[in-house]
Amino acid sequence: MIENKKKPNPIDIHVGSRIRLRRTMLGMSQEKLGESLGITFQQIQKYEKGTNRVGASRLQNISNILNVPVSFFFEDAPGEHSAGGGGMEASSSNYVVDFLSSSEGLQLNRAFVKISDPKVRRKVVELVKALAAEADAD
Repeated sequence: MIENKKKPNPIDIHVGSRIRLRRTMLGMSQEKLGESLGITFQQIQKYEKGTNRVGASRLQNISNILNVPVSFFFEDAPGEHSAGGGGMEASSSNYVVDFLSSSEGLQLNRAFVKISDPKVRRKVVELVKALAAEADAD
């Protein structure tokens, strides 16, 4: 018997990844978000993977808890066409989302924003660029 598993809709996957992005940016666990919504962390996992679709009222509740407008979850969604928006902008913002979705990227971002001295920030950027160039040379 051939299993015909339905693949999640790309929009559901995108919305889920944006929920995860915002939740991790706030340092909130899946358990805490689930608790705030009156659901299990397993359900949050399914939303974040796009396995389960988030209903409109639930998405509104999530936006309130995560303190973002509902539109945040649809920014740069697949198939979204904005006036004057090019493919470069979409791939650029996807790169940022991927970076902030990683544990290292999130840690680096949190630490970086705590640096108040602009000169120190520039030095950190220069260091990271130098390390990246060194890695490319290897």
